[in-house]
Amino acid sequence: MAKVKSKKHDTFIDMTAMSDVTVLLLTFFMLTANFIPKEPVQVVTPGSISETKIPEANIMTVLVDKAGHVYMTLDRKDNRLAVLEEISKDYNITFTPEQKRSFVEQPIIGMPVSLLPEFLNKRLEDQDKLLKEYSIPNDSTNNQFRQWVKHATAINKDLSIAIKADATTPYPVIKKVLDVMMGLKQYRFHLITVLDA
Repeated sequence: MAKVKSKKHDTFIDMTAMSDVTVLLLTFFMLTANFIPKEPVQVVTPGSISETKIPEANIMTVLVDKAGHVYMTLDRKDNRLAVLEEISKDYNITFTPEQKRSFVEQPIIGMPVSLLPEFLNKRLEDQDKLLKEYSIPNDSTNNQFRQWVKHATAINKDLSIAIKADATTPYPVIKKVLDVMMGLKQYRFHLITVLDA
């Protein structure tokens, strides 16, 4: 008995619709993503089981690395400029309009006030390199960090405070930051951690 051979048909699948959907999804995720702000130092946060989320707006983040360097960020540019004006009055330093513009564009506050004018005259890339060498002074004789926090919380009454410290940061360093908060009657703040499984 003879075998009947069936004709082979080429199957054509139009992938145009699939590629369109892929591009639309990629665009959607790129536009809705929250990017991690740049930080001058790498901080590995400790783990916890708390699932409380920090606010996304009106927030001041205090960054403490394992060496004890303290930095801070303010998410609103108008608040940054107003705080700089108050700091300039405290330390009798005058900032040029270009320096003020540079301060507003630099998201990290992390220099001693005496070096701030020279720091703000540099390009943004050079500023990022210098931030790794310095930090906001937070010792008993020169507590500039207290002044920054005092003015930031006075200018924006709705400001939320988040503290992000390295898991290996010694407790006395963290206690100095917390003492500043307590001294300014800022008893509500968030501690940023990684969620444990």
